[in-house]
This record gives sequence, C-alpha cells and structure tokens, in this order.
Amino acid sequence: MSNEKVVTINERIPSLKEQRKQRANRRLLFFLSLFFLLLLLMVYFQSPLSHIRTIEVEGNFLISDDQVIESSQLTTGTSMWNLDEEEIRNHLLIRPEIANVTISRKFPTTVVLNVHEHSRIGYLYSDGKYYPLLESGTFLSELPRHQFPADAPILIGWEQGETLTEFAQELINTPEQLIARMSEIFYSQTETESDEVIIHMNDGLEVHSTIKDFSSRMLPYPSIVRELDPSRKGILHMKMSPYFEDFDLEEEEDSEVESEG
Repeated sequence: MSNEKVVTINERIPSLKEQRKQRANRRLLFFLSLFFLLLLLMVYFQSPLSHIRTIEVEGNFLISDDQVIESSQLTTGTSMWNLDEEEIRNHLLIRPEIANVTISRKFPTTVVLNVHEHSRIGYLYSDGKYYPLLESGTFLSELPRHQFPADAPILIGWEQGETLTEFAQELINTPEQLIARMSEIFYSQTETESDEVIIHMNDGLEVHSTIKDFSSRMLPYPSIVRELDPSRKGILHMKMSPYFEDFDLEEEEDSEVESEG
C-alpha cells in the first residue's frame, strides 16, 4: 500500500484562491499605475511644465544667438512638444549665413537650435571695411569693427560686379585646404593682363594666376611647392604652364652683367 499523501480538492481550493487573488492584485496595480502615468502625462502636456523656458543656439559664428532665435520665431512659453520643426527651419534658412539647422529638445524645458553656417571663402576689403564672402556666393554686411578676418583670404583691389562674381565662383570651386593657405588676393588688371590675380600665400610665396580657370590652375600648388627650395625667393606663376621665377637668379645675373661692364 502506498504511503503517498493524497491531497483532496477541498484542500487545494484555498491555495488556488490565493493565487487568483495575487494575480488580480498585480493586474489591478498595473492598470492603476498605467492610469496615473497617463494622468501625469496629460497634466504635464496641458500645463506650463511642458512650455519652453530656454532656447539654446549652437554652431553659430557669423550671427549672434539673439539673431538666430529671432529669425526662428521661437518664443518661451510655447509647448516644446508642439513645434513645427519644418516651419522653424524654413524661417532660419531665409538668412544667407545659414546652410542648415537641426532642432532638438532637451528635457525638461529646453529647445536646442544647432546651426550649420555657410563657410567663408574670402573677405572683400573696401574703404577700410571687410565684407565676408560665403561659399554660396553671397556677400554679407561689413564685419563689426572689433572683428578681423582670420579664416579666409582678403580680397584687395576688387569691386563688386561681374568680375568679382566670376572669381567668387572660382573660389567656391577651390579646395578648402588651398583657400586656407592664401593670405591676400590682389586684382592686378594691366594692359596686357586683364584678369591677373596676385596671391600672397601664408608660406611666404607670391603666386601669379588668372581669374579664368583659377581653381583648376591652383590645384598643383601643394606638389609644386614641395619641390621648391624654401630659401629661394621669387614668384610662382600658376597659369598655362606653371614655373618659378627666381629673384635670386635674376640678381646674380644682374651682378654678373654689372661686373662685366
């Protein structure tokens, strides 16, 4: 005869009831938690707790934070979860300095405008003032008196018009690494050369080229410079066939002629 204890259905009923009660309590707790969470979210979205209190601007240099915020037409007190990002972006892209902008939210009440500006490829110098030239081909208003060009070459002897527009397009097509090596670019119109430009490079060289095909003619510059003796002074002609005009050799030839005389 088996010694196993037989559990009757009557003995199991209390245990089953307790399990059902626990499951029911957990289900009730879940729905109550969900209800109160939804209630809190509704209160948050409908209350000033979800309104913008701070607008931050990042990535700007050409224009101030205040100008960016004003152009965006964003204001504090607006619900940060009810923003028309496309409309804000369109407002900002009207400004010639701005190439793109991304809009993000920083919990709990901050909106961040991350601005990507057009690069500056030059500064037109005129009447003691500097006018930034953007990669888009647009000229901006003069720089404030306390700001000086440091990130792009200065264009000297130019006037706004067809010639400068043509050269601006050449600069746009010139690699940024080359632009960064240029200090000043002079427009040197002569009787024989109507579109000659003279570039003072940051490495001390003087380069003569032309407005026409400027971007393509300047491309070999880095490789040519590597082959030059840095101690020699002269002019690097970057035109149809690049060549180096050595001042030292000319002086030596002049000295020889004088001694022979």
